[in-house]
Amino acid sequence: MSSIKTEDYFADSNAPIARIEAGKYFRQLTRKEQLYAHYFSKAGHWGTRTVLRSVSPESEDIFDLILAIHEAVKGDYSNTKNAMGEEPVQKYLEYASQFLANLGNYKSFGDVKFVPRISLTELKTLVELTNSESALQLFEDVRIPLYSLDSSVALLGSPEEGHVSGYYLNLVTKVEGEAVDAALASKGIMPENVRVEKAGDGEFIVHVASANISNATGYYPEKIDFKVRAEPASLTFDFGDHSREFKGVVENLEQAKNYAANDNQVKMLENYIAAFMTGSMNCHYNSQIHWVKDIGPSVETNIGFIETYRDYLGTKGEWECLVAMVNKDRTKKFSELVSNAKNFITKLPWDKSFEKDDFTPPDFTSLEVLTFAGSGCPIGINIPNYDKIRINVGFKNVSLGNILNAKSRKEPISFISQDLQNVYDEYRTQAFEVQVGIHELLGHGTGKLLMQNDDKSFNFDTANPPIGLDGKPVKTYYKPGETWGSLFGSLAGPYEECRAESVAMFLVTDRKLLEIFGYHTKEEQDRVIYVSYLSMCRAGLLALEFYDPENKKWGQPHCQARYAIMKTYLDAGEGLLKFKYTKNDFSDLFIEVDQSKIATVGQMAIGEFLRKLHLYKCSADVKNGSSFFNDLTSINDDLLKFRDIVLKKKLPRKQLVQANTFVTKKNEVELREYDETEVGIIKSFAERET
Repeated sequence: MSSIKTEDYFADSNAPIARIEAGKYFRQLTRKEQLYAHYFSKAGHWGTRTVLRSVSPESEDIFDLILAIHEAVKGDYSNTKNAMGEEPVQKYLEYASQFLANLGNYKSFGDVKFVPRISLTELKTLVELTNSESALQLFEDVRIPLYSLDSSVALLGSPEEGHVSGYYLNLVTKVEGEAVDAALASKGIMPENVRVEKAGDGEFIVHVASANISNATGYYPEKIDFKVRAEPASLTFDFGDHSREFKGVVENLEQAKNYAANDNQVKMLENYIAAFMTGSMNCHYNSQIHWVKDIGPSVETNIGFIETYRDYLGTKGEWECLVAMVNKDRTKKFSELVSNAKNFITKLPWDKSFEKDDFTPPDFTSLEVLTFAGSGCPIGINIPNYDKIRINVGFKNVSLGNILNAKSRKEPISFISQDLQNVYDEYRTQAFEVQVGIHELLGHGTGKLLMQNDDKSFNFDTANPPIGLDGKPVKTYYKPGETWGSLFGSLAGPYEECRAESVAMFLVTDRKLLEIFGYHTKEEQDRVIYVSYLSMCRAGLLALEFYDPENKKWGQPHCQARYAIMKTYLDAGEGLLKFKYTKNDFSDLFIEVDQSKIATVGQMAIGEFLRKLHLYKCSADVKNGSSFFNDLTSINDDLLKFRDIVLKKKLPRKQLVQANTFVTKKNEVELREYDETEVGIIKSFAERET
């Protein structure tokens, strides 16, 4: 293991902290809707420890240490500052707030470990000043892993390579993990809510998240025999992973059911409750059918093991919960985009063989977030991730408006030339709103996976298969039991994000689409298009931060996706994209996009790139698709040379502080918001049941 610079992994200093403004929209809800939102939020927060345990072995104890210190000082750190000085206590608070904002000691955006700036000795002194026995004990338990750092534990990833993962207990190799996933798939078992333990040679235990501590469903067999590299192996199931927490989840969902608005919400909640009681992912699957059918609710919700980005095999999910209110004005724009979706889909660079026979317009809504329980809040969501529901029932797209607009202060914009700073700053939010809308609706929402159904029939004409990239009929497709995620594995996340981002970049030049978003003059449209290109190319450059050159590993799916698009524009040539600098240390580096080439060179390049991504995915061509994407995102020295200046100029990631809700004696809901400070974030967590 090579040495690394500890200072490169210090917790952020002076990170911007922004409140998720929810009060205006929450107060517009009826009392019944507020109670529904309250209990759903509480259910989500009960899953906090589930996230912590999926990140690293020490995360839960660090969480408890932070809360124990806060409780001991009664939320007032002035005495410790008086005893130790302002600086070390501030360094501790910065670590604590970043830890809570990421729900773990690894960045939710990048999967890189961060350690306190406050020294171990100083932290011990701070803990001793609290006179809290529980804090002292927790400190002793975590002091070594809290500060330990080398090139392996610095990253989440494969335990076999020395990286950290809370999804695998004991050393489960990649081959073993994939064999376990295949064994589960052979019995129709979805793996999103499990963790895998190696109990001995060829013996594995699959820990299932459930309130029940025994098998209460026919979904799971007692045992599965399978093989790992031709050697016999077996797995058994252990129920009750996170049992205490899931009892809290279930209790609050039961309460929420009393305030459901309609039958779809009742059935959705009944399936959620069954899923979290028993561990049945079939029940969660059914909950999402009812969720998709619940069109236009005043309070939008979703909960469960949703995204699989942080599992290096791309199959185990991370707990999250969304509770949000509708922004009706912004939703009108998105509704118009939905109603015109078919027109825009026909413009995409593939024929109808690779598109759904009937596009089912999704419920596309702009939401204002009350609660997002998880390791980090996105700005847009397209779910469910179950392919069959998406194809046969539909899906929902949401843009999270108060996340998109959350700002703590004006921040400098790196790698944008001085003469473009004002136009970039003025239009980047508008450009981003358009990109998110296209990305979620027409990006994730398009495409037909060619597959053989469980009854051995096909969803495409096998006598006349669609024509692939080589001009010949495709030979590959998804066989029964195979999914996009299971086939493409850890590449599925970044690949699909790249495909969706590419759809957005391909269609952002469509002026009729821009009119839907309120941009009617050519001048406004040109600026939105230009800033979209600038922001995507800048995002691709900033993505270098999340690439580990030593391990040749990407730490964040969206960043790998944006790098691929930036590289596509760079490879297009003809001066479309250039990196300009005069200094040897690249300190004056900035991006130059030739606006006159966007409609020609840029459009042609992104169209051909998108066509390849799409056809490889739809036809289950994992060999060529993986090779194509991996080759493009393997960084050469010409671009890797910019990584140091990217790291040097990087700004701390914004931390979001969320409100809590409480039910009064009169059965009314009180919304409590918190200061935009490190202590405000800590207090918000201290006042939740977790």
